[in-house]
Amino acid sequence: MEQTLENIFTRFESARKMRGNWESLWQECYDYALPQRAGFLYEQIPGARRTDRIFDATAMDAADQLAASLLGNLTPAWSQWFGLKPGPDLTPEEAEKLAPVLEKAGRTMQDHFDRSNFSVEIHQCYLDLVVGGTASLSFEESDPGSFSAFRFAAVPLSSIILEEGESGFLDGAFRAMELNAAQIRARYPQAEIPPHILRKGEKDPQLQFKILEAVIPDGLVYAYKAFLAENASPVLLAEGKFVESPFISFRWLKSPGEIYGRSPVMKALPDIKTANKVVELILKNASIAVTGIWQADDDGVLNPANIELVPGSIIPKAVGSQGLQPLDMPGRFDVSQLMLENLQARIRHALLADRLAPVAGPRMTATEVMERSSEMTLLLGATYGRLQSELLTPLIRRAYAILRRRGEVPDIALDGRLITIDYRSPLARAQGQRNVQSTLSWIASVMSMGPEAVQAVDMAQAARFLGDALAVPRNLIRQGESNV
Repeated sequence: MEQTLENIFTRFESARKMRGNWESLWQECYDYALPQRAGFLYEQIPGARRTDRIFDATAMDAADQLAASLLGNLTPAWSQWFGLKPGPDLTPEEAEKLAPVLEKAGRTMQDHFDRSNFSVEIHQCYLDLVVGGTASLSFEESDPGSFSAFRFAAVPLSSIILEEGESGFLDGAFRAMELNAAQIRARYPQAEIPPHILRKGEKDPQLQFKILEAVIPDGLVYAYKAFLAENASPVLLAEGKFVESPFISFRWLKSPGEIYGRSPVMKALPDIKTANKVVELILKNASIAVTGIWQADDDGVLNPANIELVPGSIIPKAVGSQGLQPLDMPGRFDVSQLMLENLQARIRHALLADRLAPVAGPRMTATEVMERSSEMTLLLGATYGRLQSELLTPLIRRAYAILRRRGEVPDIALDGRLITIDYRSPLARAQGQRNVQSTLSWIASVMSMGPEAVQAVDMAQAARFLGDALAVPRNLIRQGESNV
């Protein structure tokens, strides 16, 4: 269906109204856990100080640590965290012939990811995911001749408005930007920019103009339109269609009936605010304990306004008067330390800082590695399933579509039937460790049962299964008939 200008702006206003219910909650989460990124209820000024109201940095540290853990466990930098393999519709002979080609295509895609700014921008998205519960990544194609075919940009949650499709995924996206005239010409080289915009841009090169980009599902493709929204009659700057959406939006946790996701910071927000208030009161109490509260008789000699409490000072007083006396506090604030430690522990637990923290010891045994991987799988199992569906799969499909059009990967559809995605991230491998251990345990048990039982084991097939489960390169696994 053709998306008209009126239809797009009607959908945009409706989606923006629905998003307005979240802005106060997002602002509060960002104020306490990621203060340098906000701008929902008030304008974000670059370089402005945003930590004056923060007295406890436990949530900031835990959120940053969880985002770093997601980066290392889902999309580790300079590591093959995905691959391509033959799909179930291929015969064994076809799969054997296609496997080396797909292995090379997977390395080509990974090479473009490594040469791009992906690691920098996806980390910013993980921070938005942990704090706001929803993140969006802009995935664009670079100009021909660039170092990488991919160009990424983490879209701030304050600049993106999302729509949920019938499939439950975040398909529709509206991005609000502010660009100067030179940036508009560079981003939309074919656009007919109104003369008054060019004149304003020549007069003030730093003057920003409002831009609205919309990506809306249109059948099996995505319709893209960009508008200059400076006056009552928006100007169309660019339009086109994409096989895969250039905006990849994903959520931490989705509640039924809601479009945007819930974050671990939202769950821990009561403890975060309480801990922040407790530390503020502790600092006020410490200030009173250091400087003290004093009282003095108004005897006509002592003037409290002229007293300075510095070492070596002499304070005059009348004969027989009390002079300057300290005021005893009615109670102590020592119990606050116990409350604070409990609150900080709950914050770290909610943000998984006590579970996914780096190893403190110099080395771990194999059992400790397995237990740590198993615990990580249980903690992030549900979240990983959502991120695999909403982030990893669209990300790889978009990358494959770009390189397929450039001729750098095979011209075969990545549809899950002819070609499937092989997830090789540390978290994906951790989920397959139990199958590997069960297989090895079964082989060891059979080997101990004698020569007759050993004949029931196809060692060649078992070795290939373990190689696939451990993401061993296909060229290291000998193919052919197995020995029964």
